[in-house]
Amino acid sequence: MTSPCPSHCSRPSRVLRRALLPMMVASTLAAPAQAADLLTIAQDALQNNAQLASARSRTGSVEAGRDVEQADLLPQVSASGNLSHNRQYEAQSVPGQPQGDDNVNQFGITLEATQALFNAIDSRQVERTERQIDQQLYSLAATEQGVLINVSTAYFEILRAHEVLEARRAQERAINRQLEQAREQFDVGLIAITEVEEAKAAFDQARAIRIAAESDLQVRFEALERLTGQRYASIDALGEELAIAAPVPADRSAWVERAMQNNPQVLASQAGIEVSRSAVEIARAGHLPQVNAFANYNYADNDADGIEGHDSSSQVGVGVSMPLYTGGRTSATVRQNTYLLESSQYDFEDQRRSTIQKVRSSYTRVTNDVSTVEARAQAVVSNQSALDATRAGYEVGTRNIVDVLNAEQNLYNAVADLASARYDYVIDLLTLRQQAGTLDEEALAEVNAWLGAESIDFQLPGAGELDAVMNIGERPTP
Repeated sequence: MTSPCPSHCSRPSRVLRRALLPMMVASTLAAPAQAADLLTIAQDALQNNAQLASARSRTGSVEAGRDVEQADLLPQVSASGNLSHNRQYEAQSVPGQPQGDDNVNQFGITLEATQALFNAIDSRQVERTERQIDQQLYSLAATEQGVLINVSTAYFEILRAHEVLEARRAQERAINRQLEQAREQFDVGLIAITEVEEAKAAFDQARAIRIAAESDLQVRFEALERLTGQRYASIDALGEELAIAAPVPADRSAWVERAMQNNPQVLASQAGIEVSRSAVEIARAGHLPQVNAFANYNYADNDADGIEGHDSSSQVGVGVSMPLYTGGRTSATVRQNTYLLESSQYDFEDQRRSTIQKVRSSYTRVTNDVSTVEARAQAVVSNQSALDATRAGYEVGTRNIVDVLNAEQNLYNAVADLASARYDYVIDLLTLRQQAGTLDEEALAEVNAWLGAESIDFQLPGAGELDAVMNIGERPTP
């Protein structure tokens, strides 16, 4: 990303600067002392984005699931007790023997401890949670990168909308001056009323386009607020001397290889295969025996007449259980999870192919953007020359006002197209890095260095306010 912009890229920038200088100065003066830049807004999104916060909570839940499964392999200790009152309503007495107590209180307590010695199901469930954690961490990384690309796209879409709006404002001003000149020429009888009507129609169209551009800019700001949960008064603009160069490495296959190694969606899908394989292993473990060590202690006492002391006992041993036949459930569960394993393998292959296609497409778009920016820059220069020639022809009578208006529109369309092409390049380059799995704060910091000293303010004048600034008023048609 170090090769300089072609020399002719600065020429349309100077043309645009002269045309838009009044509006740019007004925008700069209205902006706060410190505007938010891309990196600051991206960090806000990483802290406040609701989708990312949900993914982090989901990751915490999956990690807690590991402790849940591991608990079954650790010692299990339980205690139980009972206290009861027994009353006997009918009793038989034996001559010569004392009458028994009809009311007896009993108390008992049991302590029991078990330890799994061999439990394949529980052990493999722990392994599955480990693989689920790996998968979820990749999914979290994919969500983080998704937030970064969404924030970056929203940021540069604001800047794109702003530059397009500035071009449309400049176009409206230029056509308004042309309309005023046509009216003055009509007043002194130099041109026909049709030329005034042509200029008025062109101005009305330019004004409508400018109003739509203002609306688009406001909508873009709202999209950024949704991602970060914050509203920004102003943001830094892209510098004019943006280095437009082919992506590095300049090899599409190298980007594909990088994506296969780093793309979190690919890695999450691959981890999903291991999760499904663990489910098959758990199902197969249903055929294996379970071995547990156990120890228990029992204590019992009562207050019956003639009985002294208490009863207690303890037991230590090893228990083994072996499933012999479960109605075919275990075998059916194995088949079920085997099909799910095959499904996850196909999902991985689909994700792999999709990522390869997206990386190749993104790489192609970035390389094409480089040529497009150069072509758009030259188009601005050419249209400026065409407008100058058309104006000169209009002054000597060889061209009419329609030709001038068309040349005006062509110039500012070219200016807007150049601005759009520059932002296409930046967004497509960031998208390529996302698909390759290398989009992070460090990558955004590199792009953040492209931002210049100028900033744009969110506050936009309404249509009536802008008309007043531009000294546009309704005049009766002559």
